[in-house]
Order: sequence, then structure tokens, then C-alpha cells
Amino acid sequence: MDELFPNAEIERPPPRAGNGGDTAAAKKKKREKPNRPGESTPVDLEAAAAQILIDDSSDLELWYGIPKAVASSVAVGSRVYVPLRNKRAVGTVIGIGTRADAGEGDFQLKPLGGLVDDAPVFTKGLLKLADWVADYYCANRDAVMRSVLPAAVRGDRHSAQSQLFASIAQKPKNEEIDTIARRAPRQASILRELIEYGEPVPVTQFGAGATKPLRGLEEKGWVKLEDKAINRDPTADEEFVATSALKLTATQEPAMEVIRDAIRAPDGEAKPVLLYGVTGSGKTELYLQAIEEVVEKGKSALVMVPEIALTPQTVHRFKGRFAECDTEVAVLHSHLSQGERFDEWRKIRDGRARIAVGPRSAVFAPFENLGLIVVDEEHEPSYKQDITPRYNARDIAVVRAHLEKCAVVLGSATPCLESWSNVESGKYDLARLDERIDDRELPLIRIVDMRREHRKGSGPAILSERLRTALDQRLERGEQSILFLNRRGFASSLVCPACGYVCECSHCSVSLTFHRSADRLICHVCGFQRVGPRKCPECGDPAIRLAGYGTERAEEIFKSVYPDARIARVDADTMKRKNQLRETLDAFKRQKIDMLIGTQMIAKGLHFPNVTLVGILNADISLHVGDFRSGERTFQLLTQVAGRAGRGELKGEVIVQTHTPQSPAIQFSRHHDFLGFSEQELLFRKQFDYPPFLHAVQIMCRSSNERLAEFTLESLHKRLVPRLGEIAIVGEPAPATLAKAAGQFRFQLLLRGNSARTMGRVVREVLREMNVPEDVTITIDVDPMTIG
Repeated sequence: MDELFPNAEIERPPPRAGNGGDTAAAKKKKREKPNRPGESTPVDLEAAAAQILIDDSSDLELWYGIPKAVASSVAVGSRVYVPLRNKRAVGTVIGIGTRADAGEGDFQLKPLGGLVDDAPVFTKGLLKLADWVADYYCANRDAVMRSVLPAAVRGDRHSAQSQLFASIAQKPKNEEIDTIARRAPRQASILRELIEYGEPVPVTQFGAGATKPLRGLEEKGWVKLEDKAINRDPTADEEFVATSALKLTATQEPAMEVIRDAIRAPDGEAKPVLLYGVTGSGKTELYLQAIEEVVEKGKSALVMVPEIALTPQTVHRFKGRFAECDTEVAVLHSHLSQGERFDEWRKIRDGRARIAVGPRSAVFAPFENLGLIVVDEEHEPSYKQDITPRYNARDIAVVRAHLEKCAVVLGSATPCLESWSNVESGKYDLARLDERIDDRELPLIRIVDMRREHRKGSGPAILSERLRTALDQRLERGEQSILFLNRRGFASSLVCPACGYVCECSHCSVSLTFHRSADRLICHVCGFQRVGPRKCPECGDPAIRLAGYGTERAEEIFKSVYPDARIARVDADTMKRKNQLRETLDAFKRQKIDMLIGTQMIAKGLHFPNVTLVGILNADISLHVGDFRSGERTFQLLTQVAGRAGRGELKGEVIVQTHTPQSPAIQFSRHHDFLGFSEQELLFRKQFDYPPFLHAVQIMCRSSNERLAEFTLESLHKRLVPRLGEIAIVGEPAPATLAKAAGQFRFQLLLRGNSARTMGRVVREVLREMNVPEDVTITIDVDPMTIG
């Protein structure tokens, strides 16, 4: 993690004269024919030139002349149109220089074709951050820029939306309106309505065909028509209850002081702060008060949450706290429409919003004057992007805070071991909250050994006697329960008991999951679907049956056991409609739902005071995975889910159903003992040279040709060993845990060393020297969250 704090300012290596600085770009640049001396050019050029990163071109950088007409508007970060092979392309200005900077030779540069936006859309800080991301995560700069700038903003299709408004320009007398009514009754009717409104009204308010009579009234001087920009606010129809700062407890006050010290530290001197607080200890209140201090200083704040499911609740809290002041809160996430996302992004870029809330992609919010970045539930793997660029937003938040010289707070009840290791080494400061608010007790966690339950053979296999009794008690008392199962669908597989055949995806090396609502077997990797066979395709036995269970089957079982209970399910299959998740959680908050069954969408961050029971139906799903992080992930998930219980005045209880009750992850989570778990897990990691003691780089090679993928990775391995052998541990090529996905065979290679950047640069150098077959794709994942 020391690489997240560069000792020197990040600089882009200067490109070769007249091109983008790499072989591919150089070839493309040669094909671009600049205007030679003597050729006519219709554009009057400035002496300056602009270096442009062309969109969707694998890092093609070209120099263009700046026309005098736009010279005062073109700046680093501007989006511009440029001529490219007799077509118009779009690019980003990444440098301003002279014609001499464009390269040697006596030729006339082609001129820019104009500006896409009136003002630069990339801040200098974001451009510098994009350079760091591209270098550290071994990604093309163009791919990083696509992540930094949302699709809604990149093009020119989505622009600020305006609407025609009408207002009274001169108030007529009643007899004048009567005169108008004799010749134009529609005009008179609209005029009366406008007088009654007393303020500008959208023209659409008067129904279809209203524009023509309004134009007539405008010509007569009675009405004023004007276009006004409107904001497509995704929370416009919601009500927010204004709140004020709470008095901090004796436990919260010292933690708050650590955060205040970071905010008030001289530029560049603040360390990242890890806020380690048990569930329900009031971390959000510290975030709110820290942001209040930052906003009062005239700066901005960014709040990151791991799941979109948490965004509405977080937005409610923040908009409620800042409702009585002029501080707007913007929302950024992928569930917004393109228009909404454009408006929210612009709200930040124009300085109208001083606070932004959102998941992973919000780390690139275009703030100019950041004072604080908050990363809530910083341990969550959802902060890691699984497509290029494969960045971890938590780590980027730390880097951005370092580059922009602002404070950063990472909060969690179960910090990731990388962050905890940084505390122990002194790179991070620690703020602790060891107690729940108002001395509320942590929930009592009971472990149920499902092996014994199966031997009893009574009731559904998914429901133990202890859990059933606990649910009965909650229903009698009018309390609510959460039932957690991190597997969707009805049954996890279709199995033949006679020959052992399992219905697998024809494109992936996984079994197909049965979804009863769709009456289909569905692959959760590639989406392939098929109708389930009536008999075994291998032996013809008609006894082929469903095995395992997911949230869909759990819902059916609990509805049959509790027919009078109000039960809802939250997973990717049910929460497809926009705002459906928010509506379901709101109904649960208003106690219109007794039991909420769901996947990890409901596992963390949510606050429901009437929930007194959490049932974890199968704690082993994430435990028995071939990944060195499986124990850590299981501990975090169980602790976070357990933290949903007993957050109000009533005491909470958690029942964990498992087939491996002796697992350290389960036993430590039973006692809410993060310190004990981290100590044991870090000893294991150190013994086997796993992160956080060494950085990891995973190389994945995939192809529709199994032998070709394997051979290519073996060739890469042979080239890497002599170059990395003394500075890194180079693993052996092996099939990935998911050996086939979407028709692609996958092989992986794991590197471990002290410097991720060094390993990444060596890998890229070797790949440039290799002739990688066209049918083979190689990806590099720096600091992977999962192996394989």
C-alpha cells in the first residue's frame, strides 16, 4: 500500500515527436497527413498547439493546431472535435504547447474542429489521477478516461435540458380579458390561469396546443415566454426530514478529534484515517459532522458507499442534515437515467453541489476543491471493478486525497486487512468506536450446526428448529426479521441421483441454477438459459431432481410455513424496475413487511430499528472457495449481516446456520472479535506471503481455443521468470477456478512482490515483445480481490 503515496508528482512521459508515444500510435500518426507547406488552410491558427487523446483509439495521441476563434476557450481537460482520416472524432486535451512540441518538420498542423463543451470537463486533478490509475493498474489511458467521465457526459447527445415557461408580462384588466375572450377564448383562458398562478409556469401545464395561443399573447405584450434550464433530479419526488447535529458520546468524541485533526492538518500532511467502529456505533454521525466542518470552510465532500442499495438511505440522511442550508447533495450511480446522471454530474462540475454520494464510480466526481473523502464500508469487494480498468475505488480515494491534499476517512466495522495493516505500520491513523450508541448491546449470535438438524429430519432443510422458534416469537411481538442467503434462484443445480449427472452450462464450467419464476435453468455467469430436462440426459432416469436452494426457494418455503406473514424478497431477480429497491426498503422501514429475505444487497449499512432477528440461512457459501480471502470475506459478511439486528431499543439476536461451526471465521464473528480474527489471519497471510505483506498481480489468459490459451500463458511465464525471479514470486500457470466462462477457456498466473507497479511494468514490457495470437485475450489485475 506504500505505492499509493508517490514520492514525486506523477508525470506523463513525453510522447515521441508528432505522435502518441508508442508504436501503435506512431504508425497511426504516420498515416495522418498534416498540411504540408504550400497547402491551403482555411483556419487561422494560434501559435499554440493542443495534444489530444483520441476517444476509443487505444491511447492514440495527436497534436492539432488551435484556431484563434477558440484559443481563449481551449484548455487542458477540454473535450474537442478533431479531424481524423476524413472523419470527425472526439478527444480530450491533455496538453497545451507550441508547434515545436508537436515534433520536428516543417508542416502545418491540422486545426481543431471546435469544442464539445463550453468549459473543460476534466479537472487537472482528475487528469493527474487518471494517469496514476493507468500506470498502476496497467490500463490504457483511454479506458481510464471512459471510467472518469460518464457516458452521459462524454458525448454531445445528452445536454442540459430546458423547458419553455410562461409568465405575466403586463397584468390586464378584466374588461381587457373579456375583449380577448370574444376573439380568442383559449388565450383568455390561459391568461386567467397565469394570473392565478402568479409565477412562471411550464407551458406544458396548459395542455397540448398551448404554445400557439401563448405566442399570440406574447406578441400583444401580455405574456413573457422564456426557456429555463430544468434539473432532472432523481430525488425530486422524495421528502427529507431536516435533522441537526447530535451530541457526541464519550466514545465518539475522541474518534471525531482524530478526524478533525486530519481535516485541519496543513496541506499534504494528513494521513488517511481508518474509522473502526462496531455496527451501530454512530459512524455516520461522525461523517456528517466532519462534512459540516469541511463545507463551512468552503470546500466539498465526497461520500462513497459500496452498493447502490445503500445510496437512497445515505442520500436521505445527508439531504436531511443539509436541508436547511444552501448545500446541495448530488447523487451519482448507474441506476440513474442518462439525463439524470448528466444533470447530477453537471451540478457537481458547476459548483452547485458541494456534497456527492455514490458507489464506486463516484470516486471520479469532478470536484475542484475537495476537503474530505469518506469511504463507508471500506472493506467491501464491490469497490473493486471487474472490467478494465480493474481499479479499487477505496485505494483510488486514498490516492486522490493525497494528490488533492485533502482528508480521507475509511470506515468499517470489519476493516480489510490491507487497511488494518496500514494502521499497524503507522501509515494510517486510527479512530475507534468500540460501543454502540446509547449503550445498546451487540446482538447475541447463536450458531446452529445443520448437520445435527439434518439427522433430526424434521421440517424443511433450510429452517432449523431454533430459527423457526425465534421467527414465531418475532411475529407474535410485531417485530421484524431479516433472512440472509447469498445465492439467488430456486435451486443451485439439477442432479441425477442415479448416475450423478449435473446440468451444466454449455459455455461455462458451472452448474445451471433453476429459477421457478422463469421456469428455466439459467447460468449466472453468461446468462445462458434452457428448459430443464424431464429425465437424466445421461442415463435416462426420470428421478432427476433439484438440489440446493436460493432466495427464490427460501421465499417459497417461508411463505408456506408462515402463510399469514408479510414476506418480501430482495435480490437481482426481483429488483429490476427503477426505484423498486427503494420502495421495498421503505415498506420494510414502515413495518409493512415482517420478513425480508435477500442476498448481500441487504447485508450491510441498512438501519431498521424494529429488526430484532437476523437469520443467516447458510453461512458456508463464501467459506469453501479456493481463495485466500475466503475466511476474511466470510467473517466480514457474517459480522455485517449480524449488525442489522438490535439497532433500536429492542435487543437483537442472530442465528447462524452452518455445516462448519468450528471455522475460525464463524467463531470469531460469533463474538464480534475483529481483533482476534485479524491477528490470526495476518499470521497466516505472512506465513504464505499473501497480501497485505506482498502485492499480488493476477494475469488471466483466455481464448475459445483451450490449448492456445494455455500455451500462450506458458510462453508468457517462461519470459517472466528470468525478469521477475529475483524481485517477485512467480506462480505456475494453472486453470482458473472458473475454468471456462462464456465460451472462453481461462488460465491464470499469480505474481507476488513488494512493488505492484514494478511487476506490472515488467509484464507490459514482455507482452509488447510477444506476438499474442488474435484469438487470445490477456488481462492484468493488480491487487485482485479474488483469485481465479
